[in-house]
This record gives sequence, C-alpha cells and structure tokens, in this order.
Amino acid sequence: MKFFSGICAVWRVGLPLTQIQFHYRAGIRYVFFLTIWPVYLHIVKLLCLMHDNVDGMQEVLLPGGHGLMVRGYRPVINTLAKGLDIRLNHKVLEIVRHRNRVEVTVSSGQTFVADAAVVTVPLGVLKVKTIRFEPRLPEWKEEAIRELTVGVENKIVLHFGQVFWPNVEFLGVVSSSTYGCSYFLNLHKATGHPVLVYMPAGRLARDIEKMSDEAAAQFAFSQLKKILPNAAEPMNYLVSHWGSDENTLGSYTFDGVNKPRDLYEKLRIPVDNLFFAGEATSVKYTGTVHGAFSTGVMAAEECKMRVLERFRELDMLEMCHPAMGDESPVSVPLLISRL
Repeated sequence: MKFFSGICAVWRVGLPLTQIQFHYRAGIRYVFFLTIWPVYLHIVKLLCLMHDNVDGMQEVLLPGGHGLMVRGYRPVINTLAKGLDIRLNHKVLEIVRHRNRVEVTVSSGQTFVADAAVVTVPLGVLKVKTIRFEPRLPEWKEEAIRELTVGVENKIVLHFGQVFWPNVEFLGVVSSSTYGCSYFLNLHKATGHPVLVYMPAGRLARDIEKMSDEAAAQFAFSQLKKILPNAAEPMNYLVSHWGSDENTLGSYTFDGVNKPRDLYEKLRIPVDNLFFAGEATSVKYTGTVHGAFSTGVMAAEECKMRVLERFRELDMLEMCHPAMGDESPVSVPLLISRL
C-alpha cells in the first residue's frame, strides 16, 4: 500500500501501526510531521508521550521549517574563516592548563601556547580520550562526557542518469523491524540533480560502516529496489563514515534513558581557562548546526571576557609596580582544527 503527499512518499508493508516508532529511532521524525495523513500524525504524537526520552519532546524548534544548503556548508565556513589562522592536519594529543595559559600539543610534537582555549571536538572523540587533559577534567565534566550518548547517521549518495522517482522530498520505507527502516532524501527537488541520499541510522548505520563503499552503495540500492522495483542502477556513489572516522566517532548527541537533563550544561561549563562548545553542549538545539554555532559564539564571548579580565589585572599590576622589566609577549587564542 502506498501513501503520497506533496512532501513524502511512504511505503507500508502490512505492519502493525506501532512500527511507526522507527521514524524517531531512525531520525526522520519530520517526515510524518509534514505528511497530511492525520491518523499517522496522531500515532506519532502518542508515541512522543509514551517515550519520555524522545528528543522531540525536549528540543525547541526554530521557525521556518527545514531547509537544505544547496551548495553545502562550504560557503558559510569559508566566510567565517576569513582572517583566521587555521591549521589543518594538526591532531591534538594533549591540553595542559595553567593558571594564566593553556598549552596544546599536536601530533607533530609542536606545542601552541595561548591565554585560553575553546574545545569543540565531537563528543565521540572526548569519550575515547584521544586527547589527554592535564590536570584531569573535574569529575562532573567527565560524568557529562560519559553519560551523554552519541548516535550515528550516515549518508550514501546515489547519482543516477535520470529521475525515475516521485517528486517528493522524502522516500521512506517501513520494515518489519526498526533495524531495517530508513529513508531516501530527494536532492533533485532542491538542486535539480538526479540524486537520492540514503540515510541509515543507529545499529544499521554502524553495520553498514563495516562494509566497503561499493557494498554499502549496493545495499542502499537494494533498499531502493524494494520500493521502486524498476529503479535504474546508479552511475556514481559517495559514502560517509561518521561513526568510524577518528575525527568524529559519531554524528550527533542525544539523551540517554533516565539520564539527568543538566548533562549538556555540565559539558558546556568552562573549566578555568578551558571553554567548551559544539552541538553536544547545546541545551535546546542538540544535534544541530545552529546548536553548534550558537554555543561556539557563546564560548568565544566567555573566552574573550576572561582574557580581557586578565589584561585588566595586568594593567593594575603595572600601575602598582611600574618598570618591572621587559614585557612578556602577549599570547592570543589560536584556532586549531583536528581535521
């Protein structure tokens, strides 16, 4: 049985209605929030109430609906990066904090010194402790890192010779278990290119990462063939590996079952002259780009205020003790990328 609307096409294969909960576990809740079929909409709302930890009950939605960056985020990143000293391929191994400075050592052995530092690495990287903090982070900070949960959602991009699917934003498939459920994002509707993006999540996404890229693309195509039997073979494909990439080790942060709600705030709170930002530190917008960006702005402002406060202390010290000898070189925060 097939149900169509202007937004999504959903194939249901004789399943109990409770199977609709996969839309939350697979991370595509907005498909049914947008559809015009009120029965399913009602069921989704009931599931929200049944599952207290579903993030849809916690997050705050910004107005304007969902949007797609047609050219990707590169133009945004390039604009924000103008005038900044960014070092690529500098994998951070150790962060040592002192009273008035931070030392950051990278894999080449080079050490950078600054008045303060903003740590924005993904939660998955913090969890495996590839970065050594000296002294250790306080227990309340380590608890937040430990207790918050990292999810995985990947993208398998399939490029076709021509469009053969309905003119909708999403193609979803309901399977006999949550494991096999996922959806396709229709990029043709936004970009004009004949491209579908398969979006596996959870355990399915982790299992697919164990495959070769070719096998992963074939698996995605086999899922498409289940709902569109006459689908043509893709010409090209591209596969992400967010769960196994050592620079990410996951895609997004979400609430664990029966975990306290203040974990995000604990992860964000500074430790002396170390400041923390990223989607995992956003209380309202966890797992989103705007959550990552807004916490970055907040951390930068807090960092700036601390540095300025220190300069004021130095000015007062010079007023009390003039001519104390040669000035020490002033260090400034340096943005270092792990990518």
